Amino acid sequence: MKVSDNAKKLRLLIDKAMEDHKISREEYENIIHLALEDANVDIQERALIRELQDMIDNRQIKLVP
Repeated sequence: MKVSDNAKKLRLLIDKAMEDHKISREEYENIIHLALEDANVDIQERALIRELQDMIDNRQIKLVP
């Protein structure tokens, strides 16, 4: 299965949050906006967003103002 360009961009943004152990609300909103940009949230994008949300819920990544 081919990975979409949006999924690649999402992966980079999420990787940055993982490295920093934090993500701002603006960065989080940008990630969601990017996933919705083409009006088609594909399987990879859903998995990446779920992964990010799980890390936030488990406090591996802190959501900061």
